[in-house]
Amino acid sequence: MSINQQRIAAFEEDLRKAFEVEALNIIDESHLHAGHVGAASGGGHFRLEIVAPEFKGLNPVARHRAVYAALNRHIPAEIHALTIYALAPDEVIH
Repeated sequence: MSINQQRIAAFEEDLRKAFEVEALNIIDESHLHAGHVGAASGGGHFRLEIVAPEFKGLNPVARHRAVYAALNRHIPAEIHALTIYALAPDEVIH
């Protein structure tokens, strides 16, 4: 398992501890930011797509705060930038 796969597995573990995850996708987008000043720190750029009932009734800022709280131990050493798509189950379009 690569270091990035290990990182993503740790992110997933922490998210699953914090939320009743119904769907989760973590994508490493670091290659899109090669040469970016923040990339030099070793922290990666990730896109997170998560569906969990805990997001129901929360505005986007509150959802992002909840995700950041769940991943706090990884910021900024492992996560330099994070794009978050957080939905409640009833917001998912099938």
